[in-house]
Amino acid sequence: MSRLQVVSGKGGTGKTTVAAALALALATEGKRTLLVEVEGRQGIAQLFETEALPYEERKIAVAPGGGEVYALAIDAELALLDYLQMFYKLGSAGRALKKLGAIDFATTIAPGVRDVLLTGKACEAVRRKDKSGRFAYDYVVMDAPPTGRITRFLNVNDEVAGLAKVGPIHNQAQAVMRVLKSRETAVHLVTLLEEMPVQETADGIAELRAARLPVGRVVVNMVRPEVLDATDLDLVRSTPRGALARSLSGAGLGGARRGGHAERLVDPLLAQAEEYAERYALEQEQRSVLTDLDLPLHELPLLAEGMDLAGLYELATELRKQGIA
Repeated sequence: MSRLQVVSGKGGTGKTTVAAALALALATEGKRTLLVEVEGRQGIAQLFETEALPYEERKIAVAPGGGEVYALAIDAELALLDYLQMFYKLGSAGRALKKLGAIDFATTIAPGVRDVLLTGKACEAVRRKDKSGRFAYDYVVMDAPPTGRITRFLNVNDEVAGLAKVGPIHNQAQAVMRVLKSRETAVHLVTLLEEMPVQETADGIAELRAARLPVGRVVVNMVRPEVLDATDLDLVRSTPRGALARSLSGAGLGGARRGGHAERLVDPLLAQAEEYAERYALEQEQRSVLTDLDLPLHELPLLAEGMDLAGLYELATELRKQGIA
């Protein structure tokens, strides 16, 4: 299992939820996982029902078996100050630059600098070891930008390395890319069984592969339960209306006489079945497209009660069952 797990997906597919559930799943059996947020939305804090995350690694959950989940919301400006201190020992001079607005300028205007800082901080956590030589974290899970930006976000270090031929920036970019393009990293894509998210997933995978970034798995989120299968739907279509009315009446839903309550239920039920059949056909078609991507495919259920902390643990358990962690 790769030690850096990057999770991306089209907006609205629940990629942050999947990233959080994955961090919990990986932390079971006494492991330590760091869940990293790079977009400044504080989505992780909301999911774990805790206060906004600061720019420091903080324990936010205990997984089954005693494992621990830590979280970090990476701030690009503060990461740049860390970088300046690490390589140039600027100290108070770096803080003065922040007051002058130079830090904000660098992270907003300079091409690629912001993404280098964000990915670099995550990769540093992957490589970090304690005094005994053990890795500080068994896994790092990154809640990454959406699919449309993920390849550029991860590959921007190559661009910066090309601009800076020597020196600390060049070395930092190369070190980051050695992690991101190695077996230590896996990029997972989250989707729904809908045409647009599936197409964006397919396009994103093609871009990642073209950039030689390691694609991991596809996670289909919010899968609705199967009420009727293909055989059931064929039976509904082929059964005469009168027989359906008699069946409803036999189940105690109105009298059998013509125009009775049971007969009035037939048309609405058939309409509902037809609507379900259309959705079922679309979902099966999208499953086929995802299967053709030749990647491990996992499905997470739509939680009827909505997403809360208990639901997050439920999804983590499901990921464990499916072997993703």
